Amino acid sequence: MEKRLYRIKSSKMLGGVAAGFAEYFNIDVTLVRVLFVVAFFAPIPAIIPYIILWAIMPTKESMMPTNNIVINP
Repeated sequence: MEKRLYRIKSSKMLGGVAAGFAEYFNIDVTLVRVLFVVAFFAPIPAIIPYIILWAIMPTKESMMPTNNIVINP
C-alpha cells in the first residue's frame, strides 16, 4: 500500500498539517504539534513552511475509516 501525506480535516487544530504528518509517520499528533511550536521559535520560523504545506497538501476527511451503520429504532 502506498503511503500518502494528507491534511487531516477531522482532527485539525489549525489546518490539519500536524495530524497529517503524525498519521504519515505513525506517531502521536501531540508530539508533532509540540515540534511545530518549538520550530516556531527557531531562527527560521516554521510558520512559513506550515502555511505552504497547508495550501498544497490534499485533504483527507478522517484518520480512521468510518462505518456508515445506521440503526433505525
